[in-house]
Amino acid sequence: QVQLVESGGGLVQAGGSLRLSCAASGRTFSSYVMGWFRQAPGKEREFVAAISWSGSNTYYRDVVKGRFTISRDNAKNTVYLQMNSLKPEDTAVYYCAAGRRWDTVLSQGAYDYWGQGTQVTVSS
Repeated sequence: QVQLVESGGGLVQAGGSLRLSCAASGRTFSSYVMGWFRQAPGKEREFVAAISWSGSNTYYRDVVKGRFTISRDNAKNTVYLQMNSLKPEDTAVYYCAAGRRWDTVLSQGAYDYWGQGTQVTVSS
């Protein structure tokens, strides 16, 4: 059993930055692949970024490459999403997720646990 709690969302102007955090409870956090997804109003939930168990491998959605950085601190049971150069189209509820597989990290089905989400709003 893993519980995930996101924080760090808020309202920023275009070009600004936010750092999202996802705190996990559970004794096997380091063995999970961690991912970030987002869902905008009227749209389906979409993959944003993922990081492997060790943190040595990362994968990003094309539209966030060069702007977003995913990282993890297993000692603190926390995964982060640093978001720079934010655009209005980044506005969404951002969700943290934990899963066991790396080969299907782009799929929601790869993840077993989900946080409740944190709102990110980017104004123009």
